[in-house]
Amino acid sequence: MKTNKIRRATQALEKSLATRPTGKFVLRLFVAGATARSRQAVLRIRQLCEAELKDNYELEVIDIYQQPNLARDNQIVATPTLIKKLPLPVRRFIGNLLNIADLFVELDLITKGKVAL
Repeated sequence: MKTNKIRRATQALEKSLATRPTGKFVLRLFVAGATARSRQAVLRIRQLCEAELKDNYELEVIDIYQQPNLARDNQIVATPTLIKKLPLPVRRFIGNLLNIADLFVELDLITKGKVAL
C-alpha cells in the first residue's frame, strides 16, 4: 500500500517537473552559522537543485551572523529560510527542509495536493 503511494507521488512529481515554469530559479538560503542544522539545509537544497533544476538555478547561501543586514532586509525571523526570488511569485520556506514534498510545493515545482509521501 505504501509502495502505491510512493509510486503515485513519483508519477505526479515527474509530470509536474515536465511542465514546470521555464526560466532560471533564483534562490536564497538563510542559515545561522556553521551548525549541523545549517550544513544539513545547505546540503539538502544543493541536492534538490542539482537533481531537479539541473543548471537552471542560482543559489545564494547567506549566514545571518555574517550578513545581518541582509537578514533584516529580507525579514528573516527563523533559520533555515529558503526564499525563491524568481520565477515569480516570491515564495518562502521556513524551518525543516527535509520534507521534499513541501519544498516542491513552495518552489512551485508541483501544485498543492498532488504529492502525498
